[in-house]
Amino acid sequence: MRIHPTAIIEDGAQVHESVTIGPYSIIESGAVVGEGCRIESHVRIFGVTRMGAYNRVCHGATLGSEPQDLRFTPEKARPLIIGDHNHFKECVNISGGVKSEDGTRIGNHNYWMAFSHAGHDCIVGDHNIFANTATLAGHVEVGDHCFLSGQVAVHQFCRIGSYVMIGGVTGVAQDVPPYLLAAGQRARLIGLNVVGLRRHGFSQAQRTRIKQVYRLILRSGLRLEEGLARAEAEYPGPETARILAFIRASRRGIVSFAREATQPQSGAIDER
Repeated sequence: MRIHPTAIIEDGAQVHESVTIGPYSIIESGAVVGEGCRIESHVRIFGVTRMGAYNRVCHGATLGSEPQDLRFTPEKARPLIIGDHNHFKECVNISGGVKSEDGTRIGNHNYWMAFSHAGHDCIVGDHNIFANTATLAGHVEVGDHCFLSGQVAVHQFCRIGSYVMIGGVTGVAQDVPPYLLAAGQRARLIGLNVVGLRRHGFSQAQRTRIKQVYRLILRSGLRLEEGLARAEAEYPGPETARILAFIRASRRGIVSFAREATQPQSGAIDER
């Protein structure tokens, strides 16, 4: 273990012998820091944090901090559970949990750019990128392989499906289903996240099926349940199943398509 002499590791913290800790960082009692983690300068890891292996935490980041909830009291504190191979850049802030027993949960291989934030009780999957100042309010759920651009703000209890990209300076107030691209001062759907799908190996046949499913559900004029039932019958497959499960589980409703778009954009649902 390489620990700078100005760092503070409180009694009761569990820090793997391979961990590196930089100047003026604080690891509180109760925190767990796994194998191969790199904790840089002026980092504070609060006692509710349980961190896996090979994470990097850069200057000024705070992990497991007190939830920004006016009704929070110390006895309500719940953990922040972090997986492996995450990278937290400068001044990232991730809150501990307060409402759910499992607390805040971060998966593996996520990249958090400077000043990005996840509030209490968020659930984040794997291989996501959060650009500078991207912000998740409390109880937000994010799937896998998503890209949230700079200054994206996601309202509490919203859900972001896997393989979604959200454009910069976008406010998200409803759920964004899998595989889509959303943008706007208030998020509106633009079309498929074609570039992201190609990069992750989705074939032309898979992308076409996804387009057909969304066209039927969201652009055909059918009632939602009728559209879901027809999509399930006419376009069976794992992508369809994921879309239908996501929409059926929605409590805040689904982000709608941009009405002002008169010409189909690349990847749009109306593209032939």
